[in-house]
Amino acid sequence: EPFDWSSVMEAIIRVESDGNPNAVSGLSVGPMQITPVAVRECNYILETRGSNLRYSLADRYDFNKSKEMFVLIQSKYNPTNNVERAIRLWNGGPNYTVKGTESYYQKVLRRLK
Repeated sequence: EPFDWSSVMEAIIRVESDGNPNAVSGLSVGPMQITPVAVRECNYILETRGSNLRYSLADRYDFNKSKEMFVLIQSKYNPTNNVERAIRLWNGGPNYTVKGTESYYQKVLRRLK
């Protein structure tokens, strides 16, 4: 049974873009504000798993594909499905610090249903 990230992803979308699929902030775009580096990482994960699926930079504007990329990144860097780790990882990357991600973590927590 796959872990249900729905409420976490919705809270992140509220914080990142307020639900705007066309949101742009520097190199981060779309509802979940995904960077080109994150797209490359997703494609690398897929390649190492033997999948033929690949994401494009345009996929960052698509709600469903953005959510798929979030889940894919969690599957590699957060295999225990720890919600706190998921939120901090999304903000700070695999080498995040608690101090560096605290403000973001609190913002997402406030929006969690």
